[in-house]
Amino acid sequence: MLALRVSVPAALTEPVLAVLTGATAVTGLAVLRGASLSPEGDVVTADVAREGANAVVDALRDLGVHEEGTVRLTPVPTWLSREAYAAERRAPGAGADAVVWTQVTHRAYEDSELNWVYLSFMVLATLIAGVAVAADNLVLVVGAMVLGPEFGPIAAVGLALVLRRAHLFGLAVRTLLAGFAAGIGVTWAAALVARALGWVSAQEVTHGRTLTSFVAHPDHWSLVVAVIAGSAGVLSLTSGRTRGLAGVFISVVTVPAAGNIAVAAAVGAWGQVWSAGAQLAVNLVGMAAAGWATLVVQRVLWSRVSPRRATMMGRPPL
Repeated sequence: MLALRVSVPAALTEPVLAVLTGATAVTGLAVLRGASLSPEGDVVTADVAREGANAVVDALRDLGVHEEGTVRLTPVPTWLSREAYAAERRAPGAGADAVVWTQVTHRAYEDSELNWVYLSFMVLATLIAGVAVAADNLVLVVGAMVLGPEFGPIAAVGLALVLRRAHLFGLAVRTLLAGFAAGIGVTWAAALVARALGWVSAQEVTHGRTLTSFVAHPDHWSLVVAVIAGSAGVLSLTSGRTRGLAGVFISVVTVPAAGNIAVAAAVGAWGQVWSAGAQLAVNLVGMAAAGWATLVVQRVLWSRVSPRRATMMGRPPL
């Protein structure tokens, strides 16, 4: 269940009410006349079954509510209402399967923003990966995987392709490139210092690793895992069940490969630079392609679920 709050000029209140009253996925409808100061007008609140949220949002957008007012959707973690339960039963499909495209798109833009926090996490994660390579420590490899924030913009690339949003695609690609460039650059500089201190050598990086050598050895399984992880990650994001993201983060060799590139470059192990770069490319492309394909399948399946369930219940689709 989602909580809907609409702030709208008084002239649009009745059209908004008409949309919400006619939507079978809506319940708990209320109007606060004159409660909105910016924009000056009314506040309309309602509960919307997640399965029917897209149709409601699209109808409000067609009215131009987003241009003259505001529309806010927030998840409701706990609710008690027989009428709301009936609204969920009437809505097409299952709530866990429903993709609220407005929410997903908003999150994609947030995750694709190039900011100080994102760059900081990328640098710190790559530094940990660099230490993991130098020390041949598998635990640190896992830690770097979990800390890396790169999956957000990777998923945004797939969404941008599905929705044909060139601006979002550009933002996501820029953030990915800048993040990995910053992480590799800082880790390379740190590795040069470590080499000067005698903490790491080319021999250790190329021949002394038994636990972390897979980071710089891509194979067909690298692509398989990247595709599976990309699909699982997108499903976690679109369904709101983010528990699965931890498994995604510790499955793909992106940040560890970046750390390997930096350390190998610092000690002159150029063969590992290219092989770790290939590992990074395979994982990034595999996850982005899998995310795109998963979103396409979800969009196609959901477009068929809505009218089919509506027909089964003897009513026209919302």
